[in-house]
Amino acid sequence: MPLTIPDEILAAADITELELKQELALTLFQQERLTLGRASSLAGMSQREFQRLLADRRIPIHYGVEEFKQDLETLRQMGRF
Repeated sequence: MPLTIPDEILAAADITELELKQELALTLFQQERLTLGRASSLAGMSQREFQRLLADRRIPIHYGVEEFKQDLETLRQMGRF
């Protein structure tokens, strides 16, 4: 589902589209609503880059068996596994 944020909203918040995606990904990951793989994809970053961002924000990584299974499924859907 595409989501359109008007440029004037981004300007008022003094944030770029990429920064907004990263903030959304961080929040959803922290709330355990997205896996590490899906959050990093939303943020437009590799998992390693996203992990660095998490570390910079002091957000702990929660990565269990269920997240691992979801990431494998995501990789299959992307044709990378």
